[in-house]
Amino acid sequence: MPQTADDMDAVAVRTWCSLALEALGREREAIDAINVYPVADGDTGTNLYLTVESAAQAVEAVFAGHETGGTVPATADAVHAMAHGALIGARGNSGTILAQLLRGMAAVLADGHDADRLREALAVAAAAARQAVAHPVEGTVLTVATAAAEAAARAGDGAGTATVARAAYDGARTALDATPGQLAVLGRAGVVDAGGRGLVTVLGALVEAICGRAPERRQVAVPVLPEPDDCVESDPEGGPAFEVIYLLEATDDAVDRLRTRLDRLGDSLVVVGGDGLWNVHVHVDDAGAAVEAGVEAGRPYRIRITHFGADRVHPQTEPVQRAVVVVVPGDGLRDLCKEAGATTVLARPGEPPASGELADAIHRAHAREVVLLPNDAELRHTAAAAAEQARARGVRVALIPTRAAVQGIAALAVHEPDRSFDEDVVAMTAAAGATRYAELAVAERQSWTMAGICQAGDVLGLIDGDVAVIGGDVARTARDVLDRMLAAGGELVTLVLGEDTPDSLADTLEEHVREGYLAVDTVVYRGGHQRAPLLIGVE
Repeated sequence: MPQTADDMDAVAVRTWCSLALEALGREREAIDAINVYPVADGDTGTNLYLTVESAAQAVEAVFAGHETGGTVPATADAVHAMAHGALIGARGNSGTILAQLLRGMAAVLADGHDADRLREALAVAAAAARQAVAHPVEGTVLTVATAAAEAAARAGDGAGTATVARAAYDGARTALDATPGQLAVLGRAGVVDAGGRGLVTVLGALVEAICGRAPERRQVAVPVLPEPDDCVESDPEGGPAFEVIYLLEATDDAVDRLRTRLDRLGDSLVVVGGDGLWNVHVHVDDAGAAVEAGVEAGRPYRIRITHFGADRVHPQTEPVQRAVVVVVPGDGLRDLCKEAGATTVLARPGEPPASGELADAIHRAHAREVVLLPNDAELRHTAAAAAEQARARGVRVALIPTRAAVQGIAALAVHEPDRSFDEDVVAMTAAAGATRYAELAVAERQSWTMAGICQAGDVLGLIDGDVAVIGGDVARTARDVLDRMLAAGGELVTLVLGEDTPDSLADTLEEHVREGYLAVDTVVYRGGHQRAPLLIGVE
């Protein structure tokens, strides 16, 4: 149970993110079920969960960076990480607005975190969220956020942080109960606003993080939706056909012009962020035009386009029997795995995929049976959560705990969709398990390792996740790593070169293997933009 505190310090922020993620995980399906506005697509709870998951991961990364020194990060670092994580991971209309709320709070809490600052943070957050929405509507999460801020302001100058947090939560609950009377579509469906209900859940987690005890939980009323010919919709015409979301690197002036253009193209426009990075959300009929507008404004990426009212992938076709979903560290391996028929998820350096991205990839595979290859030991729990989400939708998922990309390549090489699922999984698991893995890295600072003390700039050879060789030269270190791995035997060496790694290194290592290990073959792939200059597999 969280410790009672009267301060929104870094530990409280971390606890808040963790508790909010846990609470949204419990209530995700119930919140999805009451999602009727702005589009009745049943994903508000899921989108809020994925947004908070990204925020929580960012905060955990900040704490992990301080663990070796035994220190606690500054509150400013924790709240900025929370806001940035929510921004880059925001999903849907509700998740995008929540990201702006967290960003608004972070801007205030970074400079102080007592009761007065919390009051101010809630007010700034509510105002920022309204400003981010092109056409604010009452009876939505915006109304609930404003009510929370106003209730916190009425808590009184002498109130502590815990009192302010409880007041905000109570104010939000009261406002949420009134939303069916403010928005006709909610009243017809007999539900409260789903986004507002999610915000109440997040504020409840804030109360628990500060007070050490959660407020009383409430059941979410699930509507009995009308018959198809009398369906509840926010637009009598059915609304735009597509939801478009992307991250955008652009200047403030360019984003102002983008807002104007997207507002003409569609509705439900929300643009959040700042300092050169933005999250753009809009509902349009012309998805291409919305993306082109982003290209003109700056550099859009992580583009997601969802067709409302239809299956995202192959809506008119039957699912295939089996597919493989693979996490890859670079675009070169992504192309390789795609050629082998796999659905891929790109793990960018420093940005591991969240469970929602993996679950989306499983959905994109459009198969009854899916083999999931995370290719990273740190993705074990994330991959397990994604597998559970997919199983809840009726997909049979086998998670093979591959810890490196070369193990995934080995598993994919023996994949045979024509044999039984269990036999295929066993063969792929055996191939991955028989593959030892290594990578080269460059030390960023002096530190202790399993192989001794390394200095900044040293080349490290990691075998099965542990530093085994410390060297000053990439080629020599790679040869030493290969010798250690092949000392235990092997038939095939796989080399995956990073984007800036010269072909001459592969030539050198191939010659080394050919001359020293006559029965061992070598295969070389280009990995593209990946974290490590060289990945090695021996099987």
